[in-house]
Amino acid sequence: MIVVTSKYPLLLSGALLVLLAQPLAAQQPTTVNPEASRVTEQQLLEALRPGSGDTVHGRISIQDARAGNLIQPAGKEFRAMHEELVPRVGAYGILGMLAALVLFYLIRGRVRISAGPSGQTIVRFGAISRFTHWLTATSFVALGLSGLNLVFGKTVLLPVIGAGAFSALTQAGKLVHNYVSFAFALGIGLMFVLWVKDNLPRLMDLRWIVQGGGLVGLGHPPADRFNAGQKLMFWATVLGGGVLAASGYIMMFRPETLMLSGLQVATIVHGLTGLVLVAVIAAHIYIGTVGMEGAFSAMGRGKVDLNWAKEHHSVWVEKIAARRPKDISGGSQTAPAE
Repeated sequence: MIVVTSKYPLLLSGALLVLLAQPLAAQQPTTVNPEASRVTEQQLLEALRPGSGDTVHGRISIQDARAGNLIQPAGKEFRAMHEELVPRVGAYGILGMLAALVLFYLIRGRVRISAGPSGQTIVRFGAISRFTHWLTATSFVALGLSGLNLVFGKTVLLPVIGAGAFSALTQAGKLVHNYVSFAFALGIGLMFVLWVKDNLPRLMDLRWIVQGGGLVGLGHPPADRFNAGQKLMFWATVLGGGVLAASGYIMMFRPETLMLSGLQVATIVHGLTGLVLVAVIAAHIYIGTVGMEGAFSAMGRGKVDLNWAKEHHSVWVEKIAARRPKDISGGSQTAPAE
């Protein structure tokens, strides 16, 4: 081994380091281009081109890979549907239904009991059925109002009440919408269990539809416990409510189970279904209150006038008269089994 001695050890060490660094320096680029891997403007424009399925991604350090999406072309279509199509369909549907109901009332007037009140009553719904109805009805009203605010609030309320009040109202409405949804879902489930057997379609329903249910023309077609119109309302509420609950709870609890496009579809379906159901329920409220004499007492007191029942549910009255004659009386009644 050769040992080199010198009076200048620091000078020799520096020279040795310079010699050893020369190969390493040869491997490094002389210049650095910070824009070498950047997304060009042309790439962004191509991604935004109609029909393009490309998504511009960024680099992230969190687990949710969707958060790295910088641009999603389908988002433009979703935004157009969510902010333009859904409100337009909702406005046309709800205002159209209200206009039709007003026109119907002006032409047909209130549907009266043809033979007049009899003074006798028949038990129509028991306590459990009435509880189920009002649980579903009140929760739907709360959900409907808070949902309508999300769709139309920025256009209708914000200019009137101002940004601060609108923000507070919308935040409170969101909490109401989330928590009251559980009561609505429970009501839908109870409705299905209690009434599904009486809402299955039958041949007599065709006659009811042909005759307009006695609402148009003369005469009242025979009907059992629920007529064809009530059956349509039942299935619209149960199926529509089921779609609302399913889509809403996916967005609330399990958004990660769907791709971003799936969440967008769930949002549109939830909004459109809710708006259609608001229009349908408006017709139900009209018939059950000012539209038909004696109808509200069915869910209000649980019993209706006997002549009303004979006109609108003649088959059902015959069954009650044969099976539970005590339910027909001029005084107090015994509530039927649910």
